[in-house]
Amino acid sequence: PFAIPSSSHYSELSAAPTISCSLLVDTSVELRVACKALLDRDTLNKSDPCVILMVQNQGQWTELDRTEVIKSNLHPVFAKVFTLDYYFEEVQKLRFEVYDIHGTHSIGTRDDDFLGGVECTLGQAVCLRKIKYSHWKKCDLLKKTFFFFQVNAEEISGNNGYVELFFCAKKLDDKDLFSKSDPFLEIYRINDDGTEQLVHRTEVIKNNLNPVWEPFKVSLISLCSCDEDRKLKCLVWDSDSRGKHDFIGEFYATFREMQKIGGGSKVTWDCINPKYKLKKKNYKNSGVVILSDLKLHRVYSFLDYIMGGCQIHFTVAIDFTASNGDPRNSCSLHYINPYQPNEYLKALIAVGEICQDYDSDKRFSALGFGARIPPNYEVSIILFKIQGVVEAYQNCLPKIQLYGPTNVSPIISRIAKLSAGEETIKDASRYHILLILTDGVVTDMADTREAIVRASYQPLSIIIVGVGNADFTDMQILDGDDGVLRSPKGEPVLRDIVQFVPFRDFKTASPAALAKCVLAEVPNQVVEYYSHKAICSLSPSALILAPRPSADF
Repeated sequence: PFAIPSSSHYSELSAAPTISCSLLVDTSVELRVACKALLDRDTLNKSDPCVILMVQNQGQWTELDRTEVIKSNLHPVFAKVFTLDYYFEEVQKLRFEVYDIHGTHSIGTRDDDFLGGVECTLGQAVCLRKIKYSHWKKCDLLKKTFFFFQVNAEEISGNNGYVELFFCAKKLDDKDLFSKSDPFLEIYRINDDGTEQLVHRTEVIKNNLNPVWEPFKVSLISLCSCDEDRKLKCLVWDSDSRGKHDFIGEFYATFREMQKIGGGSKVTWDCINPKYKLKKKNYKNSGVVILSDLKLHRVYSFLDYIMGGCQIHFTVAIDFTASNGDPRNSCSLHYINPYQPNEYLKALIAVGEICQDYDSDKRFSALGFGARIPPNYEVSIILFKIQGVVEAYQNCLPKIQLYGPTNVSPIISRIAKLSAGEETIKDASRYHILLILTDGVVTDMADTREAIVRASYQPLSIIIVGVGNADFTDMQILDGDDGVLRSPKGEPVLRDIVQFVPFRDFKTASPAALAKCVLAEVPNQVVEYYSHKAICSLSPSALILAPRPSADF
């Protein structure tokens, strides 16, 4: 074990310019849309609007998703939620197209009327949260027509989670003359400014005063902004095919009330029509709405595990094969320059300084491969494991013979075996990161692929930094970003655990830029592993394998 020294020993590192590195997305954005004062293109009824969301890729607009069609409504509030991955470093252009739908065929055909469109970037939507557009277009009569289009954006954080709700109703008022009501339920979140945001609209249950709606899932931030006591306004309607729905009743609820379900008990609300309540002396309700079940699905983030006590154990493996060159020669990748670190040390310090913050003892393991060690000069996998990484690295170079081959599978298998011991504890107390620093092509590629597949089942992430100017094409295969890595027998990895970065792309960049890039995938890999194992963080002092209670918020 050894400690990573501060990079302040090498002041010129921090003076270098930074470059950006695309990170794996860990933020999503939900977009909800609504329109007002749409153009009425129908003769006998109002328009039947639908919104198509288009995204721009390489200059071309393609359809990403679309809302439901709302019948006979010039002021539609759509229940459909558009979910997009958000990247801070990209300009993500969006276009919303509004159509009046006339048939059951695909939207955008000649039979459908284009009512208008608006464009914005996802960045604008995120920054402003709520965007209102006044947009006009020329219709067939060459007149300017106006409509208002609104986009509401909400960020979905990594530690959010979602709830699955099961609603039904009994003895609803019958609003139809020759048949029974066709009820559906709407849930609105009441915001801090008093505005109402549609959260969910159920399907219509035909000809039924005792409907059982399909269960639906909604994120907690969408439902109540993660506030258990935020008011929810719930409306029950009798659906009309022409869009002129009849109001049955309403009730108010909170997520805290919903969580009272359990032990066979259900949560019920009286469905009240305020007009009936004022006019009818003995009026009780227009039916009851019942929450028959609630299932809370907690989504844990990387910080949940870290703050719950998970330790990141860091191991570095350094390539001491002959292709690096004689360390006494200034052209060698292992040459020790007294004024600035070589590429091995730069990569080691950059990554190590980040990782040490997640390990309480700040002591790491060090391995080496490809060298012959005196006095017998046998090829050894383990080179050193002594105090002080830089001192150990510098002190061992004069005492070893750089040799070969570049076999990394024994290193991966060794750390995977070590992490497997942690895995048997059935908790999230420790996760391993293996940093492999190498200058060349792996010579045991088949065995390495097999070792990575085996390691993907363990609490382990592998970072490979390519040092020097060698051809690292094979390393990209191990990374798996361009396809699923498989063993020689065809078995796929359980999860992507390898991140490869060529150091030459960061020669003029700051250490922070390199660390940010090589560690970009680690948080998601940690979450993927513990989620797969159903291991959750319950408190800062205990991380155990246990399902969270369905009503625990």
